[in-house]
Amino acid sequence: MYFTGIIIAVSTFCIIGVFHPIVIKTEYYTGTRLWWLFLLLGLAACAGALFVADVILSSVLGVVGASFLWSIGELFDQRKRVLKGWFPMNPKRKKDYDRQ
Repeated sequence: MYFTGIIIAVSTFCIIGVFHPIVIKTEYYTGTRLWWLFLLLGLAACAGALFVADVILSSVLGVVGASFLWSIGELFDQRKRVLKGWFPMNPKRKKDYDRQ
């Protein structure tokens, strides 16, 4: 039996699950200021996936890279969700939300 596909699927599911709270916490504590860090990490992980021969590790790096890149949009969407009242606003950064 070959478990490569199952390992990649479970890894993808876990990675996506981990990125959900990362986006929420990042927006809560820093706002959208760190979007460029997500861009750099995403590009680095995707580039790294191109140079790894192991199929599972390369796939996981690609999924991590894509998740970082996807999270850039989610970070800005999370700000909108906070403004709508769907998620808590960081009271220490209340002035950041007033500017909209």
